[in-house]
Amino acid sequence: MFVTPAYAQAAGAPSAGASIASFLPLILIFVIMYFLMIRPQQKRMKEHRALIEALKKGDEVITQGGLIGKVTAVRDNELEVEIAPGVRTRVVRSTITGVVNRTAPVAANS
Repeated sequence: MFVTPAYAQAAGAPSAGASIASFLPLILIFVIMYFLMIRPQQKRMKEHRALIEALKKGDEVITQGGLIGKVTAVRDNELEVEIAPGVRTRVVRSTITGVVNRTAPVAANS
């Protein structure tokens, strides 16, 4: 007498459309995160990798520590950077954050 027929009925199984609709917000959030966070970060990493690979002798660079110097030698995984006249340090390539001045290529016939 106290239980109404509406409460006594068993819950029906959710339909296939309802289960897909429940995952739709999660899929939408992932797509938004990809375009707002993941994709720009990958693009930035690709540009930094290209910058590091293009370093050559004579470029003025900035390190992660804030040192500004001129590249005097290029080796496999490191650079030799002159930070003051006569003061040269070895720096790992991945610690270079930017290039201040690029050296212009010299013409072959000049």
